[in-house]
Amino acid sequence: MKKFSIFLYTAAVLLFSGVTSLWADSALPGAVKVIFTVISSVWFLETIALGLPAPGQSPRLRRLGRGADMIAAGGISALASAVLVMVWLTRTSAGTAVRITGAVVPFVAAGLLVFAGMVRVLISARQLKIAEYALLIFFWWMPAVNIFLVVRAYKTARREFITESDRLELDSARAESAVCSTRYPVLLVHGIFFRDWQYVNYWGRIPAVLIRNGARVFYGRQQSALSVPDSAQEVRRAIEEVLAETGAEKVNIIAHSKGGLDSRYAISCLGMDKYVATLTTINTPHKGCDMVDYLLKRVPRGAVDFIERRYNRIFSKLGDSAPDFLAGVRDLSAEKAKSYDSLMPDSPEVSYRSVMSVMSRAGSAGFPLNIGYRLIKKLNGPNNDGLVWEESAKHGSSYRLVTTARKRGVSHGDVIDLMRENIEGFDVREFYVELVSGLRSEGF
Repeated sequence: MKKFSIFLYTAAVLLFSGVTSLWADSALPGAVKVIFTVISSVWFLETIALGLPAPGQSPRLRRLGRGADMIAAGGISALASAVLVMVWLTRTSAGTAVRITGAVVPFVAAGLLVFAGMVRVLISARQLKIAEYALLIFFWWMPAVNIFLVVRAYKTARREFITESDRLELDSARAESAVCSTRYPVLLVHGIFFRDWQYVNYWGRIPAVLIRNGARVFYGRQQSALSVPDSAQEVRRAIEEVLAETGAEKVNIIAHSKGGLDSRYAISCLGMDKYVATLTTINTPHKGCDMVDYLLKRVPRGAVDFIERRYNRIFSKLGDSAPDFLAGVRDLSAEKAKSYDSLMPDSPEVSYRSVMSVMSRAGSAGFPLNIGYRLIKKLNGPNNDGLVWEESAKHGSSYRLVTTARKRGVSHGDVIDLMRENIEGFDVREFYVELVSGLRSEGF
């Protein structure tokens, strides 16, 4: 379908572009020329305005697919026109004005098709970054640079279209299988400095794909920054609410970052081991973050107090009842974590497993994870996600390391789809589908 639509878009441009040479050199009757001109013009204008029919995905994906096809066809049309115009100019006996018109129209037509495609891509793509929009705004007029930016946007849009289309087809094909329909509901417990139930979903596109595949998904809903014991109290309440709502006997917890420590405390110290079947921790610092100890010793106390006041004030306005920035941070320190295994020993009632992802280089993520990667590399080695080092994340009866063969790697935020980014070599949504379907196959 993709190749056929690109062919039709290209044909629309070339036929419209051929009107000048038709009138200048063809011996066809005038009525035939008029009919050809009207048909080719209407087809071209309709193509630019409406685009060709597309497969039945969501409206956003249809626009994205059309836009990518238009850009590709515009580029092909421009190259084909360059050859055809050169051939025509060597053979035509038309005057100068006609020659100029015949040489310019094909490239204007191809440019209009690319422009129409770019408009569709820019309003539909979710994988284009803010920096790419900014570059297009400021450099659209600069030859060579604008071509590079358009090609880059096209590639991103095409990858997104293919990825999302495949995602929908896969979910549709296995919808009846309900591969994520676990015996116990899934409780997602977020980490520090975020909330998972207001404004923006902490877990990105993950909950939606789990639900489409049969999972019952709930959230920890703890405040963004508290001490581990205080956050654990909120996790306990979330577990009790899920059990009351669903009638289930237990829950499967999937917890990211500090959420894994909060969950462990709720299980071991607040009596929740009777109500938790499994705990899967994702990039959780079970042995603490040496980076936290390093920074707390070196950042001036006045600066720490300033940050704490500002943070607590902001998140109070966002809905936290009593955020405590410093208490949350201190409980992530390696020094504090030395007591965790004795303070909250694993319960024989619960199946513990852990996951960790690592970045390949500092450039794998933006601020502040790129700085964190360098600092942790200095303190603990290169195997880290920008906040947690690998050895700290290992806990339980099974452990899985997530990375990619490419330079990109998988950061602390990537592993929960925080930025909704499609990463080559790591399908975050399918990773969680496999994780939850694995719980189902184990009887949880």
